[in-house]
Amino acid sequence: MSVKAVTIKEVAERAGLSVATVSRALSGRGHVSTTARTLSEQAARELGYVASYNAAGLASGRSKNIGLVVPWVNRWFFSTIIETASTVLAAEGYDLTLYYLGGGRRERDLVFSDFLLRKRVDGLLAVSLELDDSERADLLRVGTPLVGIGGVLPGVSTVSIDDFATARLATEHLIALGHERIAHLGWEGSGDFDLANTRQGGYAHALAEAGIALAPELLVLGDFTMAEGYASAKRLLSDPRLRPTAIFAASDEMAIGAIMAARDLGLDVPRDVSVVGIDGHDLGPVFGLTTVDQHVRAQATQAATLLLELVDAEPGDREPVQSQLEVDLVVRGSTMVPNPDRPPSR
Repeated sequence: MSVKAVTIKEVAERAGLSVATVSRALSGRGHVSTTARTLSEQAARELGYVASYNAAGLASGRSKNIGLVVPWVNRWFFSTIIETASTVLAAEGYDLTLYYLGGGRRERDLVFSDFLLRKRVDGLLAVSLELDDSERADLLRVGTPLVGIGGVLPGVSTVSIDDFATARLATEHLIALGHERIAHLGWEGSGDFDLANTRQGGYAHALAEAGIALAPELLVLGDFTMAEGYASAKRLLSDPRLRPTAIFAASDEMAIGAIMAARDLGLDVPRDVSVVGIDGHDLGPVFGLTTVDQHVRAQATQAATLLLELVDAEPGDREPVQSQLEVDLVVRGSTMVPNPDRPPSR
């Protein structure tokens, strides 16, 4: 048996107010008195009224829906962005539609040339995606407010960190402790914003500034996952003649994998090998991981908040804003000075 939905007219009759007043009170848009808001909310609760965002959208020209585009969903950085952004948006009455680009170039083209232009969204968050000229032009042509996370996009509002400086900071921490034989676990792909080479560049720059030669055998490339960090570190640490005294991993997940590999080889972290990562992963304290915290939740919160401001602004007032967040070195138990009793490597 179907149940007839309660209408806003019925809520207005119960509250003893006009439909327009109740609509403003329940939507949060427009001025109403505290008494009118209280009466409207009480009547809505008593009748079990649920606001129709479709109807609101017809009136406001909005869908109350934000699109979020990510290249991965199974990595901590991206899942944390999704979780945080959806929480911020939900608090303001917005739904979130997730677009996952794991299928490669064809799926990416389909999303940007069809889905985002055909399906109405009030705004778009693009995470770690270096949009090309045509993608940006299409979104701007249809008037979709856009905020990027993870790098600077020409003509687009962005929230990011300085990845080169972040990697340099992590490496400099190891150098300051007295390490010279420092390995780097990086990413074999360059990806959008050339993230892999940027973080590798920060590592190489810190070594060069300290007068330390970069040893090619200590540069191991894979991906940003815990499993790859484990496999790469195990290869690095298995031969005691070539073993580094410290490892800088381009992500905390890789760093945690490196710690697990060292332990499986009977090595002590940090006495036998120090490990530092980048992220601020939730598991960092569990593993005692020294990391450069890039404040992922703050990035997502700032980006989602900025996007909602752009949605509310008139199209002519949507000036691009480039915001770069500071990072923080968080020192825990995975790093220390080199063990003086350890035999020198070749």
